[in-house]
Amino acid sequence: MGLQFSGLSLRDLEYLVAVGEHLHFGKAAEQCGVSQPALSAQIKKLEAAVGVTVFERSPRRVLVTSKGQEILERTRVVLREASALMNAGRSDQPLSGAFRLGALPTIGPYLLPRLIHPLRACFPELRLVISEDHSDRLLTGLREGELDVIVLCQPERDGTLVTESLFFEPFALMHPSNWHPLWPPDDASMPLLLLEEGNCLHDQVRGQCEPYPFLPYAARKASSLEMLRQMIAAGEGISLVPALAAAALSRNDGLTGTMALPDGQYGREIVLCYRSSDPRTQHMSAIVSLMRDRVGNYGL
Repeated sequence: MGLQFSGLSLRDLEYLVAVGEHLHFGKAAEQCGVSQPALSAQIKKLEAAVGVTVFERSPRRVLVTSKGQEILERTRVVLREASALMNAGRSDQPLSGAFRLGALPTIGPYLLPRLIHPLRACFPELRLVISEDHSDRLLTGLREGELDVIVLCQPERDGTLVTESLFFEPFALMHPSNWHPLWPPDDASMPLLLLEEGNCLHDQVRGQCEPYPFLPYAARKASSLEMLRQMIAAGEGISLVPALAAAALSRNDGLTGTMALPDGQYGREIVLCYRSSDPRTQHMSAIVSLMRDRVGNYGL
């Protein structure tokens, strides 16, 4: 059986707390801006609804019963929670609370370290919840409300989503340190290494290398950019690596090198997507501006 509140309201709970504070019906009624008979009638109705006599009444004084003390404490909790509920949407920080951000594995680990501190500084009430996955699962998670925003490469057009361009990320040529960097390469003994199929970077690199049919592809594929770097360091081949990842993966171990590609024509567009129905849509531009600014500050 569901709870029956018998026409009671939060205002009636305020009456109860006022009498508990003043231990006087007249003063409580004055504080609440109602007549004493009206306040007394509502308190009697509340006592009947909960099945507890909260106040012991006599001509000279009002006392709180032992059971009534417990009711008063619970009532104060209800009023505090009700006040918090009413104020939840009035925060000066519309971008607050849990903010679930998803990103591609080839973007997230290299972009997010540049964003976490600035996001915390600009939106102190925002709590980031970060995850990574492939494009199709990120898009599904966003559409189904499991994610709030996602960072990925330009997806297909979708009328339910808003897509904001963040930046163009150029590719760099990563190669073994003992191999003379050249693009396009003329050494058929140095094949092109790729990530596993199903990773969007696999398709992007293949698509941009199509003009060079003489460039052989290695039979083995890497499961991550870190593994790709290790395979290149071992001399198994070369690859095109996104600039953010290339900067993070470059080490002073003398095993690999990177080279900027000519004309900046090789790369991918990085975007931020969120649902057009999200009530915070008008505030998302602040997130987009911050991301663009932080990447720009690193000279990408």
